[in-house]
Amino acid sequence: MAVQSILESSRLIAENRLKIAFAESATAGWLASEFSFVPESGKFFLGGIVCYDVCVKEELFDIPKETIDRYTAESAEVTQLLAERLPKFFKSDISVAVTGLTSPGGSETPEKPVGTMFIHIKMQDKRYVSHREVFAGSPKEIINQAVDKVGVLLLELLKSYHL
Repeated sequence: MAVQSILESSRLIAENRLKIAFAESATAGWLASEFSFVPESGKFFLGGIVCYDVCVKEELFDIPKETIDRYTAESAEVTQLLAERLPKFFKSDISVAVTGLTSPGGSETPEKPVGTMFIHIKMQDKRYVSHREVFAGSPKEIINQAVDKVGVLLLELLKSYHL
């Protein structure tokens, strides 16, 4: 069952006749799945793209290899580009992108350890949230915490504009 922040943000999105879509890397569709479970999902949820492998980010989202080489596929810069380019595939009012590191073997560094997740939420009218947080636990626990955080950030963004 979806967390309270996802239920509340979904209600606001549906009431205001907005549409939402997702570009997910580390969360691999879990975020879109959570939003699909809410009662109003048919009114606002358009879909999502899982862009787990770097080639999907480069080939489908046209993120330059140079950008990925400079910042890595799991970075604030790439996550922002995913959110900005998601409307190419969905006529969404709200675009949410998530990348991150849930297990060793990726682009982790002392400054960007395993558990680091990047979230970017963009609304059509140029309002946005860019968030970086380091979560602890197993890959599943890290993803769950990131999904919960998206719900909280989205709800805060929607409420801050009195929707």
